[in-house]
Amino acid sequence: MPATTKTTAAPPAAAVAKDPHWAATRERLRNRNRHTAALTICDDLDAKTALETARYALRRLQAEAADRPDDQAVKAAVATAEQDVTTAQAAFDAAAIVLRFQALPRLEFEALKKAHPATEEQAEDGHDLNVETLGPELIAAASADGMTVDDAREYLDTWSEAEAASLFNAAWNVQETTRMDLGKG
Repeated sequence: MPATTKTTAAPPAAAVAKDPHWAATRERLRNRNRHTAALTICDDLDAKTALETARYALRRLQAEAADRPDDQAVKAAVATAEQDVTTAQAAFDAAAIVLRFQALPRLEFEALKKAHPATEEQAEDGHDLNVETLGPELIAAASADGMTVDDAREYLDTWSEAEAASLFNAAWNVQETTRMDLGKG
């Protein structure tokens, strides 16, 4: 006996068009921005250390202020520490380079992956993709800053292994990020 498939008729287009809730929801869905992520690079060790130290001092003073809510000296120290964090953050931001990556449309990402199949040796090792050839292409395609394939290839080839992996992972992970929740309706 052949299996039967139950089909559900689509609601009439006129009825959907008249539904203001669905029309508004559909418009919001069409206007969603693709997810963007940032990779921050700071080669200024002094700026990084100063920011970490200022944040640590602020957390310590905030904990002390929570234990002594009426102590005006601690409140003043917290205010000073907050200003120190602001100053250190500004110095860090001035020294840092921020690279932004945006999720690609799904079909574009799938086509990019298909264009870079694993080599025979990589496939034997269980890999589906050739990350050596995919990396520069993905980084350039996902770059919101206009990074070229040649730039990406140069960085992947000349940066340390950990930094090159962070660059690739920033472009890859933004493709894998979801901003949805399948909670109760």
